[in-house]
Amino acid sequence: MKNNKTFKLVIDAMLAAMVAVLGYISIDATVFKITFESLPIFIGAFLLGPVDGMLIGGVGTLIYQLLRYGFAYTTVLWMLPYIVAGLLCGLVAKSDKFNTSKIKFIVVTLCAELLISVLNTGVIFLDSKINHYYYAGIILGSLALRIVVAVAKGIVFGAILPYLLSAIKKIK
Repeated sequence: MKNNKTFKLVIDAMLAAMVAVLGYISIDATVFKITFESLPIFIGAFLLGPVDGMLIGGVGTLIYQLLRYGFAYTTVLWMLPYIVAGLLCGLVAKSDKFNTSKIKFIVVTLCAELLISVLNTGVIFLDSKINHYYYAGIILGSLALRIVVAVAKGIVFGAILPYLLSAIKKIK
């Protein structure tokens, strides 16, 4: 991938915008959400590294949060899972010198999706306590379904990422 700072900034901005749009058009069933917003974060992290992965996750999620909910006490907390996922995937890509194996893509994206789900569940708990809508049954009861969705997304994203990244790297 080109090392031009302007080129990287454009890619980061484009992927962050994709995060916001994909987050906004998600299937939201209140207790769990099916979304593809983490895919652009994974693409950026595996393509450009941990800093870019964190920026894409943070900025994209911030835009989505502001568009959907406005600024709240917990806005930064909602950004955190995606920032951490971008960091994790970027560190793995960097340690592999951006030549990650197909199996490792699946393992890493699976771990990242599970991490996002667990952290989001923690944020739901904190947000519910701060905003006085805490229902233990809903938060804990939805955890199993959230984990199933995370596992499915992690496996699918990990399986398609090598092909997506290969196609993107051919573009010059």
